[in-house]
Amino acid sequence: MRFSHAFRSVFTILLIALAGGTFGASDAHADEAARGVSFNYDVMAVLSKAGCNLGVCHGNQNGKGGFKLSLRGQDPAADLQAITHDQFARRADRLAPEQSLLLVKPTAQIAHQGGRRFVIGSPEYETLRHWVAVGTPADPLDAPKLERIEVTPVRQVLVEPDVSVQLHATALFSDGSRRDVTSLAVYEPAAQIVEVDHDGLARRIAPGETTVLVRYLQLQTPVRLAFVPARPDFVWSDPPEANYIDRHVFAKLRSLRTNPSPLADDAVFLRRAYLDALGILPTADEARAFLADTTPDKRVRLIDQLLQRPEFADWWALKWSDLLRNEEKVLDAKGVANFHHWIRQSIADGKPLDRFARELIAARGSTYTNPAANFYRANRDAVTRAEAAAQIFLGVRLQCAKCHNHPFDRWTQQDYYRWAGFFSRVQYKILENRRRDENDGHEFDGEQVVWMSSSGEVRDPRTDEPMAPCYLGEPTPKFEAGQDRLEELAEWLTSPGNPFFAQAQVNRIWYHLLGRGLVEPIDDFRATNPAVMPELLDELTRDFIAHGFDLRHLVRAIMNSRVYQLSAAANDTNAADEANFSHALPRRLSAEQLFDALSQATGVAPHFGGFPAGLRASQLPGVQAMRSRRRRPSRDEQFLVLFGKPPRLLTCECERSTEPTLGQTFQLVSGPTINELLNTADNRLGRLLAETKSDEAIIDDLYLSSLSRFPTADERQGMAAYFAAASDRREALEDMLWSLLNAKEFLLRQ
Repeated sequence: MRFSHAFRSVFTILLIALAGGTFGASDAHADEAARGVSFNYDVMAVLSKAGCNLGVCHGNQNGKGGFKLSLRGQDPAADLQAITHDQFARRADRLAPEQSLLLVKPTAQIAHQGGRRFVIGSPEYETLRHWVAVGTPADPLDAPKLERIEVTPVRQVLVEPDVSVQLHATALFSDGSRRDVTSLAVYEPAAQIVEVDHDGLARRIAPGETTVLVRYLQLQTPVRLAFVPARPDFVWSDPPEANYIDRHVFAKLRSLRTNPSPLADDAVFLRRAYLDALGILPTADEARAFLADTTPDKRVRLIDQLLQRPEFADWWALKWSDLLRNEEKVLDAKGVANFHHWIRQSIADGKPLDRFARELIAARGSTYTNPAANFYRANRDAVTRAEAAAQIFLGVRLQCAKCHNHPFDRWTQQDYYRWAGFFSRVQYKILENRRRDENDGHEFDGEQVVWMSSSGEVRDPRTDEPMAPCYLGEPTPKFEAGQDRLEELAEWLTSPGNPFFAQAQVNRIWYHLLGRGLVEPIDDFRATNPAVMPELLDELTRDFIAHGFDLRHLVRAIMNSRVYQLSAAANDTNAADEANFSHALPRRLSAEQLFDALSQATGVAPHFGGFPAGLRASQLPGVQAMRSRRRRPSRDEQFLVLFGKPPRLLTCECERSTEPTLGQTFQLVSGPTINELLNTADNRLGRLLAETKSDEAIIDDLYLSSLSRFPTADERQGMAAYFAAASDRREALEDMLWSLLNAKEFLLRQ
């Protein structure tokens, strides 16, 4: 008798039911599973290896082709149900295992949108076939649990002719047992300079350094691989070390057969130090004095002087205002001004960053009289506050865990909503709202009071159950009724023993001074995104904590390192390096730096609508003095937006852009800002002509005020000849300064 496939599947179910069987694990099946195939650790691993449960396939929120698996196998019980019960059990046919959809589709015996994932007779095929043949058993409830995986090597430098390395993955279980899962693990290179085969053999495609993520079921471990050219003539340059930063960086560079660049010259260092510490250029007189100084410790003394200047607080307050979303639409003009003043004063006073963070997290009260409370005014709901606090203060991006367990990190949906539980009771009392647009419910103009309710919890969207607050990655004490959750959170978050806070702040400061984080992106700390130099990050963190979370101490240590002071000029060994700090990474000046540099070089005081004349772009409290719906942005405000000033809608450094655009080119070549700065009658050029200085002195002044150096002999000769031949000396000076302001040397921090 010939049965249809669907009828046979239904018939199978009835036979099993009549026999008292189930789709779970009978004793016989459990014994067979113990001797043979585990659903949790074999079948699920095969599905992961084949990519079946990825987001682009059946792990999608809605599944594919009517078949839905949990993303990356995060819910084995649900996946077992989907495989054994759905579609009349056709996916796992016990009477004819080889006809199971679980086998015929991934081997492309019938149409499969995902194509062939493995072949008949392969280990993957045989694992699934055997599991179906023995009755699709679930794992016993008392089966050992997977606890972690070990991967060897975790870090390897391969120098030609070595171009491959075998990775080994071992699973460790709760009963102490170990299992080689090398062939079941998934290997995901972060960059296409290496390929990893089915069984974990990593082969070089191109020289360079990358991370290979080794994943077995829900556990992941990164492996750092570096493929280095032979360079048989390589000789380590053995540069001197100024501090522990150099020791760590140079040790890695030596292992990579990479020599660091030499020190930047005095002029480049001077300009770099001013831009990084203060956001401005040195004046012509400051540049002249530093270049003339012949004492060996002049760089050390300069750094100390810069850290005590008021512009230091201006510049670093700008960075924190960006992160803390200090903008007018939500905070209003007075709130922005008060919040900025509080941030700036905290930095000016040397307030430790742990105390700074505690005051923000625990803040409440009037957003006018207690400006730190504006942190909550800018983040209006519990999940937004939770995501912002995790990203800013812990360097953790939780957003992916809002809808499902994080695919690249350890955080689960439960972690996400329990963390959000700390912020669920924050409430607002709106004393007044004078908003102009009645249709915009996100606009606020008036005083608000942040306060804590005595009740209210975040609810799990899957179960609608209230979620008790919980620290990230650590046990949390039970909170008593009336206990201040935010105070407790603030203390935990900034405690020296917290594994996240100090590292996140250290990495952010390093990024602002070196142009790239030790962890990159800088607010995405996770095991699968390791630091390029973990030992250096650890020592920087210990140093930061030991010195009381002092911003200036850490900036001083980094700026005094030889690594910070290296030239941007590459050599034969480090030309391709962009991650190991073997040379300075040139980067375009930020919007505020560029505008202030143009203003300084031309000698024209900036003027932003609603603020006193002379206030620099880096001193502006908010994004704009007034919102564009009330009036058109001024020319200078438009300049800042064009060059990447962020609108402050996100708590992320990524919102600021320094990418070049065609519009920026037009603005620098012939835009209204640069033309007005050059044409202003009493600007630097007018004053130089009025002082009747010599041509040589005028040329020196132009170079010192814009490039922080004297002109070379060829530059001086060319400029002098052009100036002497000009019929209109003012016009010639404008042309000369215009050429300097459009030079790469001016537009880049080198």
